[in-house]
Amino acid sequence: MRQVKHLLEHKGSAIFSIAPDKPVLEAIKHMAEHRVGALLVMRGERLAGIISERDYARKVILQGRSSAQTSVADIMSDNVLTVGPDTDVFDCMRLCTDSRIRHLPVVVGEKVVGMISIGDLVKAVIDAQAEEIEHLQRYITS
Repeated sequence: MRQVKHLLEHKGSAIFSIAPDKPVLEAIKHMAEHRVGALLVMRGERLAGIISERDYARKVILQGRSSAQTSVADIMSDNVLTVGPDTDVFDCMRLCTDSRIRHLPVVVGEKVVGMISIGDLVKAVIDAQAEEIEHLQRYITS
């Protein structure tokens, strides 16, 4: 099965991030602009956390907080699960499912080299299954 590094080769390793002291409103604008559901929260080159649309909905909207007055640090998840480039796609899917998360930063040492989402993982599995079906059909008909 494919590994995370293969997903990043096709998807690209663009990293969308925000500083922890920025207002949540700015984070939501960045997510909308880049059409992503989460941003990495970075202190310089160091991963400090992750902020998602889910964090926004549960920790700002439902609690009646102000998007402009609340900082990213106030609502981000700081216990971030990460994977390496050699991690298997199925292991990533299991981690996302078991932990009920949708985004996994990809790190080498302490350097963030990309991010994958549950959507990236599902697409990889569907593509692999389609390829396997095609091989089996060719085998059967030959």
